[in-house]
Amino acid sequence: MTETGAQLLARLEARRGLRDIEPRLFPGDGGPERGEVVELYGLEGTGKTELLYHLLCRCVLPVAAGGLEVDVVFVDTDFSLDVPRLVSILEHRLSAALSTGSSLAGSEEAELRSCLSRLLVVHCSSSSQLLLTLHFLETSFSSRPGLSLLLIDSISAFYWPDRCEGGASVAKQEEKLSKCSELLGRLLRDYRITVFATCHAIRRSYRSSAPSPGPSSCPAPSSSSSSSSECDRPYLCRPWQRLVSHRLLCSRGAAGNNMAAAEQRRRQVFTVRCTSSSSSSSSSSSSSKTKAHRSSSFYVTDGGVVFI
Repeated sequence: MTETGAQLLARLEARRGLRDIEPRLFPGDGGPERGEVVELYGLEGTGKTELLYHLLCRCVLPVAAGGLEVDVVFVDTDFSLDVPRLVSILEHRLSAALSTGSSLAGSEEAELRSCLSRLLVVHCSSSSQLLLTLHFLETSFSSRPGLSLLLIDSISAFYWPDRCEGGASVAKQEEKLSKCSELLGRLLRDYRITVFATCHAIRRSYRSSAPSPGPSSCPAPSSSSSSSSECDRPYLCRPWQRLVSHRLLCSRGAAGNNMAAAEQRRRQVFTVRCTSSSSSSSSSSSSSKTKAHRSSSFYVTDGGVVFI
């Protein structure tokens, strides 16, 4: 069976947008548009994974349970996907929906199976495999309009192996991730998907007076503010940085005023600062980018992320 270009365009335009995936995270009037990239960036232990699971669950849950009911591809490059944890969050969300009288189509077990059927998990152990996986997934993006979100955990997983393999040449070090980024850019344009990707923070030396020793492990969160700002700086290749429209900087934070003192002592609070960039065209041919910011806080329970 063949289809015209107009039919293909209509099918791809039917792909669900994710602007309302989590209004408490993004500035302005909504989250990412179709064809945009969101980067979750931060040190280990700053809530990135739990936040990613929260967004994943929001996508695969049925509308009656507060979800978007869309298909998701999860590319696991760290081999760290905790399926029991993901199932636990889904069970809590479905149970809460049933307890409030939501009209789910089936039993809790049936709805859980339906949620998991919307999730495709792919494992990659090198940047070359990641590139091949993105080529392979193009068929799925083309044939499945319900497939709206691509999650990559994490996009920085192969930074050090690629750096070692590339030797002294920065171009060689960044070659594979640059190719992945360029392919992702085409997939975003052609299929209007949304991409969420985690990125591990590292520290770099930016002093111009001495040769740069290259990245090293990031200091603990209790280190000085100058060291923390070094951790906040993007370090992946420029083709990837150009793709990112929303950057969620995750860190350990203090609780808000509306959280009880006992609760503050019992739970670790995490802070997310979102920076969103949007292109605005002036009367000239050049275009500039305007930035908006929003900060939010959350803590983690057995049932997932709870915003404060």
